[in-house]
Amino acid sequence: MARLKASTEGGLQLKPHQVVLRPLVTEKGMHRSTRNNAYAFEVNVLATKDDIRYAVEELFNVKVSKVNTQNRRGKPRRSRFRAGVTRDWKKAIVQLDSEHRIDFF
Repeated sequence: MARLKASTEGGLQLKPHQVVLRPLVTEKGMHRSTRNNAYAFEVNVLATKDDIRYAVEELFNVKVSKVNTQNRRGKPRRSRFRAGVTRDWKKAIVQLDSEHRIDFF
């Protein structure tokens, strides 16, 4: 199963390490991982649910049962007299099969 997935608009091919940018290790995320076996990741904005499923399965050698995504809007920030906005990003909550786990620590 050595295929390159992540077929997005324009035929762009993303590799698994380009889809999953970093795990989101938060208090809420740790609660989700112990209670629901679900993990949160920051993912590429162009990635689809199928791309995220394939990337997590390839990178962590687990079986994914469900993928939920959220498009997060950037927050307004200010530094002295300049106003700006942080970048928009995409969050994926990946629920694993019951016998699989991911250990971040």
